[in-house]
Amino acid sequence: MDRLLSMSVFAKAVEAGSFSAAGDALVMSSQLVGKHIQSLEQHLGVRLINRTTRRHHVTEAGFAFYERVKIILAEVDAAEGVAAMSGGVPRGRLRINAPVTFGVHALSKRLPEYLAMYPEVSVDMSLSNRYVDLIDEGFDVAFRVGELADSGLVARVLAPYRLRLCAAPAYLANRPAITHPNDLAHHECLGFSHTELRARWTFEDKTGAAISVSVAGKLMVDNGEALLMAARAGLGILLQPCELVRDELAAGRLVQVLTDYPVAARPFHLLHAPDRRMTPKLRSFIDFALATFGSDAQAGVSL
Repeated sequence: MDRLLSMSVFAKAVEAGSFSAAGDALVMSSQLVGKHIQSLEQHLGVRLINRTTRRHHVTEAGFAFYERVKIILAEVDAAEGVAAMSGGVPRGRLRINAPVTFGVHALSKRLPEYLAMYPEVSVDMSLSNRYVDLIDEGFDVAFRVGELADSGLVARVLAPYRLRLCAAPAYLANRPAITHPNDLAHHECLGFSHTELRARWTFEDKTGAAISVSVAGKLMVDNGEALLMAARAGLGILLQPCELVRDELAAGRLVQVLTDYPVAARPFHLLHAPDRRMTPKLRSFIDFALATFGSDAQAGVSL
């Protein structure tokens, strides 16, 4: 029998817990699963799995062999992925998740360039400010703002996500002056409910030292565009991404506040699963995103 195939069958039997379950996953009979494992045992001269009619038990030698087999199979998959990538044309549907403001005001403006470069790829983009489960929800990639928790995903570092503090001239005209971040305690601060920005804003002084202040206000919203409309109406101080407020600042409908204390930039990453066989469409989009939104630090970091 093909030894590599037999190793794949053995690994699936260990992971599935039974020959029948392994057979269902591999689309083969449980009897054929047993023959593959028996062939390995005869070649190795050791018992890998003790089995009865209803269940099986992996032996100590079987567990040790399984750990090595996983590495071998992963290397085979990786080698096949490199070969497929070298000659593959990006094609198929690519599922992307991104924060709403970034997706509307930055990513969607650049996607036509990507689709023009790769006409056989189609994009299904979901915009949400919640933290999606990349694997369970079937996304190929996700853009994420903020600090990352351990997830088992691969994170590609993008340029820091920059925010601006601003307000309508009418609001500022009738309120106490704002010359230091601590002055925000005396103002209505429009809260963004999906992140730590709902209650704490961080600035930097001239030396680069962080100044973190608690903020509060009567309005809390989970959408940046809605907060922008509230700020324009004079309801309070707004802290949102540059791309959202750029036109408002240029038109004078909003003015920047605390220019001597820039808002601390937030980490920004592109996440994807640690696939051993990266598809051409995924590789093409990662390269495009790094070229379009990346920074000098573009190496993948496992989290």
